[in-house]
Amino acid sequence: METRILIYAPTGQDGPLAAKVLALAQIDSHVCATLADLADQLELGAGAVLTVEEALGPGGFKLLQDCVARQPDWSDLPIILLTHRGADSATVRQAVAALGNLNLMERPVRTLTLITALHSTLRARNKQYQVREAARRKDEFLASLGHELRNPLAPIRTSVSLLTHLYPDAAPVARIRDMVERQVRLLTRLVDDLLDVARITSGKIKLQRQLVTLASVMNHVSELCSQAAAAKRIHVAWQLPASEIMLNADYARVVQIFANILSNAIKFTPQGGNVVVRAAVDGDVLTVALRDSGIGLEAEAIPRIFRMFEQSNTVVGQFSSGLGIGLSLSRQFAEMHGGTVDAHSEGPGRGSEFVIRLPVVNAGGAREPVPLASPAAADGRKMKVLVVDDNTDAADSLAALLEIDGFDVRAVYDGAAAVAMAIENQPDMIIMDLGMPGMDGYETARAIRQRPGAERILMLALTGWGQSDARRRTVEAGFDHHLVKPVELEQIIRLAGARQNREQVQAAR
Repeated sequence: METRILIYAPTGQDGPLAAKVLALAQIDSHVCATLADLADQLELGAGAVLTVEEALGPGGFKLLQDCVARQPDWSDLPIILLTHRGADSATVRQAVAALGNLNLMERPVRTLTLITALHSTLRARNKQYQVREAARRKDEFLASLGHELRNPLAPIRTSVSLLTHLYPDAAPVARIRDMVERQVRLLTRLVDDLLDVARITSGKIKLQRQLVTLASVMNHVSELCSQAAAAKRIHVAWQLPASEIMLNADYARVVQIFANILSNAIKFTPQGGNVVVRAAVDGDVLTVALRDSGIGLEAEAIPRIFRMFEQSNTVVGQFSSGLGIGLSLSRQFAEMHGGTVDAHSEGPGRGSEFVIRLPVVNAGGAREPVPLASPAAADGRKMKVLVVDDNTDAADSLAALLEIDGFDVRAVYDGAAAVAMAIENQPDMIIMDLGMPGMDGYETARAIRQRPGAERILMLALTGWGQSDARRRTVEAGFDHHLVKPVELEQIIRLAGARQNREQVQAAR
């Protein structure tokens, strides 16, 4: 489908004659008799469109213009337009201005001229398909990379939490713990950013909107950036409205917007500098300005800094560290919310200001926080937890951490053992890896759910895969929640707490 020529010449003999010529040259083609047929065939794929001047009435022109406008980034659909002899008409001039990759050929056209032009066009189109394939392979690589990096991050983070529980008052342990935790958080953010690149370019990111308060978002942003600011003795001043501001937004993505920009400001502000975060609401628009006393931006650098993987120098002699992803993601997430991100600077050495605008909603009341779970079940006994992971370090460290918090924990290392343990000693909660050899997490979950009484088990998928198709498969397999490694212990405990609360309410009824 993608290598054929779509011919649209609804009047006269141009269409059938062109099809015969292309068949003799062994070029696949399809003659579209109507605009509806042309629209359908364009959706299926085309190497190029061959059309004639008289076919570009209002309907034909608009169809091709819309097709060109909504192309993916890799595509530049070639259009060959056969024109009348003589001066250019208004139709031709309009086509030149709006149809992108357009090639004009004046009739009558020599057969060899048409054939060679189409061969050249198809070779160029094939290069576009190669770019698309390379982008697809890159996205798959980034997703696999994220998964492989998250697997070792999980036991590292869990082991650090164990150190905190085992040696709460040991200063040397605390220093090592804090250092490891900082690096794990940094690496986790880098992995998340890489995966977000893959999801955005493949169109797989969907916002999970809910009512959130600006205060809760900024508190989270402050937590994420406080260590980096303290390490450089940078003072971050927060000037937020006293009244509660509600956003209808994807909480995690909005946190990313502000955290990426604040982290960037801290990175490019010298020791002892300052950053001011100022927020205000005008009508239904929230405006947040982040002003730093850093190295500033040259005028020509401002359009560049929002490009994906941009690592160009922002000021002469100053090169950025990192992946060059954060600012691009911030702008794209803001635009997905109907907002904008812009940058301003008075020049090198004079600091920078980033302005984020997001729509707000008029709604009162914040969500009640979900209470932490007690290690005791509704009947007073210890909650029984089964941890399943073929990575023994990950399974054992998580089990040890849960045991310290008062849970009754067992760890197994494959799917068959998990099914057997679930039958022998039915747990209240199962935390299970997905990518296990042999019987994977999906198959194991389905097998457990088929057992009598298994519907009451809280099942958490703990995995390095965070894509939407993986999340869909976990739901279909019978999991209650999909958690991406490395996960905070508190998140697991809160999910257990939410389940306990529901059971207690149902029991009271």
